Amino acid sequence: MKSITRIVIALLPFVWIALSHSAPAAYPEKHIRLIVTFPAGGTTDIIGRMISQKLAERLGQPIVVDNRGGMGGSLGTQLAAKAAPDGYTVVLSNVGSFTLNTVLFKNLGYDPLKDFNPVTSVVAVPNFLVVPASSPYKTLAELIAAARAKPGALTYAGSGVGSSPTLAAELLKIMAKVDITGVPYKGAAPAIVDVLSGQVSMKFDNAFAVPYFKAGKLRLLGVSGSKRIGIMPDVPTIAEQGYPGFDVVAWYGIWTPAKTPPEIIRKLNTEINVILKLPDVVEHMNGLGMIIMGGTVKEFSAYHRSEFDKWTKFIKNTGIAPK
Repeated sequence: MKSITRIVIALLPFVWIALSHSAPAAYPEKHIRLIVTFPAGGTTDIIGRMISQKLAERLGQPIVVDNRGGMGGSLGTQLAAKAAPDGYTVVLSNVGSFTLNTVLFKNLGYDPLKDFNPVTSVVAVPNFLVVPASSPYKTLAELIAAARAKPGALTYAGSGVGSSPTLAAELLKIMAKVDITGVPYKGAAPAIVDVLSGQVSMKFDNAFAVPYFKAGKLRLLGVSGSKRIGIMPDVPTIAEQGYPGFDVVAWYGIWTPAKTPPEIIRKLNTEINVILKLPDVVEHMNGLGMIIMGGTVKEFSAYHRSEFDKWTKFIKNTGIAPK
């Protein structure tokens, strides 16, 4: 009996080490904060609301959406980088704040490759070039001709310097060799209001704009991705309309602060990937022109790195000046 007791005592330190390096079995034991890096109503928020609702149902705890817009998504990302790595703060953001802004801003206050643990990709979304329904421009060619005739007179609504829609607008300016004035907004929702009223000439936007051009309130002139999309197969890409190689797609993913326990990351990855395959989620996201992504932590990490290298090189080579 004494020998058994000695063995148990000898093993206790190893048991403690094993337990101390694992995530709490009851995780989550309280609500989780999901930082959405753009204001309420935009594409990022649409994705965040759907994910948060489904994730709350699966985890049995509330998911509190915390909209923190500004600086092309980087203000909310800064906040997430400083949060405790305990699994109770996660961030939903996009290619802008986790790739583009590293070149466009001099002092981000975070390193997207070092200060975060990737959880999973969520969706990819092409941008749609829209003008008000009352606009005189029926085609992209007409819009470009007008921009060439009066340099600087036309305006585009930008959703933050490092956002995919703003990058698409700047790329179009470079490829078409035109001067269109950018008007900055903190997010898609306030920007689209001014496009609808005609105060701004045009905007690249993604899922948030879909209901408006379906309702006839906006006119769609082109799609920014390399391929046409299923919900609007008759709408040509920008590349098809004389700008080969034009391909700007926003992608969205979920991260946690660095040093979050791997068991928590795996649990979140598993649950979110289940959510992305639910029929109602697939139907809703596809209906907004979104392409479901998902996958393993390793796959998302590799994808993020490849996009990071691709776009930082592109921005530097095309001369879009840091802000």
